[in-house]
Amino acid sequence: MQPDRPVGILGYGCYVPRYRIAGKEIARVWTDGQGGVPVQSKSVPGPDEDTITMAIEAARHALARAGLPARQLGGVWVGSESHPYSVKPSGTIVAEALGTTPWVSAADWEFACKAGSEAFTASMGMVASGMVNYMLAIGADTAQGRPGDALEYTASAGASAMVLGPASEALAIIEATVSYATDTPDFFRRAERPYPVHGQRFTGEPAYFHHVGSAARRLLSDLGRTPQDYTYAVFHQPNSKFPQSIAKQLGFTPEQTAPGLLSPQIGNTYSAIVFLGLSAILDIARPGDTIFLTSYGSGAGSDAYSVVVTDTLLERRDRAPRTADYLARQEFIDYAMYVKWRNELVVG
Repeated sequence: MQPDRPVGILGYGCYVPRYRIAGKEIARVWTDGQGGVPVQSKSVPGPDEDTITMAIEAARHALARAGLPARQLGGVWVGSESHPYSVKPSGTIVAEALGTTPWVSAADWEFACKAGSEAFTASMGMVASGMVNYMLAIGADTAQGRPGDALEYTASAGASAMVLGPASEALAIIEATVSYATDTPDFFRRAERPYPVHGQRFTGEPAYFHHVGSAARRLLSDLGRTPQDYTYAVFHQPNSKFPQSIAKQLGFTPEQTAPGLLSPQIGNTYSAIVFLGLSAILDIARPGDTIFLTSYGSGAGSDAYSVVVTDTLLERRDRAPRTADYLARQEFIDYAMYVKWRNELVVG
């Protein structure tokens, strides 16, 4: 899918909480420290942080890089699987905090870990159609895993925001995108249930690898490209192993994927993780660099994108904190504080 009206990224921003819990600390409680852990550590939201607060922080950075007044946005769309309210939208709160209301489209998007890329693709369509000039697409999550479950090691917190608009004003142009989706029940949570259920090894094949691989191969084929035509690549990161494995299967090198591989340090931030990887790459990219991006959401589906960096990136990059600034800002907590902050304790 290629837009008739070229669309690009005008500004990007991210947010990762300062708090971390080490994978070995979780293992100490549940396995007596035996065996390996899927990530070194993961980010943990503070007691005053949620999907909305993180989305606002990332959005402000994206607007600062774009140099765009918030009132010029035609839409504020928030993708997440951990919206604080079941009914009241996160989008209206974020839009109000940014100062875009009342003449704006505000909405929430859901599709497990690719809710952020759903908002991103739909925002592309709004700009490409000419209905609006500028859109704000956000991916943010404060994901939870059942205590003792494999997800507890990786389900983390973070946010990434992208301002989309005309390619002529962009720091990176979105060349094309494809989407691939099937009804694959690898991961789900019913209403009123506190924790999601996952299909163990089923989450790899036929879930993650099939969908990410299918979307990526189709986009490469549509564009007549090979992995060697790209400077960087970033894939959804439920752990550190999956993105490295799919990259190798597709023919991408570790050098192409290493700059955007963040899950070993901060875990899986769900709707934000693939765009946090993109943010990390944009923090170091040069004009003319090409970036291949593929999201994944359980249920299941993948969106793949081809992005080209413009000269404008160099003018805007330092208008907001870089991803590395958030990665370096670390304060580790123990498991007791973690379960307290995550409301895992039932009192009374």
